[in-house]
Amino acid sequence: MSGETLPPEIISPVRRIGRREFDFARQVAIMAIVNRTPNSFHDQGRTFELDSAVTAARRAVDDGADWVDIGGFAFSAAQAGIGADEEIDRVAPVIAEVREVTDAVISVDTHRPEVARAAVEAGADVINDTNGLREPGMAEFAAESGVSVIVTHSLGGPGRRVFRPSYADVVSEVTDYLRERVAYALKCGIAEDKIIIDPGHDLNKNTFHSLEITRRLEEVTAIGHPTLVALSNKDFIGETLDRPQGERKEGTIAANVFCIVKGARILRVHDVAATVASVRMTEAMLGWRGPLTPSHNLA
Repeated sequence: MSGETLPPEIISPVRRIGRREFDFARQVAIMAIVNRTPNSFHDQGRTFELDSAVTAARRAVDDGADWVDIGGFAFSAAQAGIGADEEIDRVAPVIAEVREVTDAVISVDTHRPEVARAAVEAGADVINDTNGLREPGMAEFAAESGVSVIVTHSLGGPGRRVFRPSYADVVSEVTDYLRERVAYALKCGIAEDKIIIDPGHDLNKNTFHSLEITRRLEEVTAIGHPTLVALSNKDFIGETLDRPQGERKEGTIAANVFCIVKGARILRVHDVAATVASVRMTEAMLGWRGPLTPSHNLA
């Protein structure tokens, strides 16, 4: 029933992803965003240079990120197209350098199998595919390599414009799509415990769609695979609060905490330190962890 907040039954909640282990029955992983693109909607190219991207990734891990997501091609259609070779040149060197200095999970944000292959060879542990494994060869490579995959809902996929996206029932359509793509992933040989899902907030969706997905997120998490939400500083938060891009931190934190209660277990974020504090407090309130410095003084 919509509105229930019972925790989801997670398929294989204890998972080894790369060099780290997570218990998604009682733990939330924090994924830091590092975009090596000149036009990312929030960073606006601040981490486009190689040194800046590597520094940002290392800082995120120092701030408590469990995971770093590295991308070289923005989702937005408002960008010049780039070839796979250029995308590889953007992401592979960052992944290789970050891999040398941390055991944190590294994912590559790409929809191209050739980029995914180069990224895995450079040290990536996860393919974060906002195209839902629709590119020929992507699912087959993921199965062959044995890495984890994030299967995301979008209507058009990266770089493709969708005018005035509409849904009869956005949550039902998103969950139907995710179930179908998960079935496809399994058919292609991707192991059940390697699949993560993402409803794709704001990806070919307007503010009302993203709010409805958030409100009814338990219908997404009920699919069973760990659910990632990528809400950080997105337009649906800005439009809801009438806040510009640089003033959405509080709204992002509130939405992320709400999603944890609804069953989300991975948060993709820009502001790592603030997210770590809010997540650890949420885990404690849910009874998943104790205080770090408990006082036994009853006076």
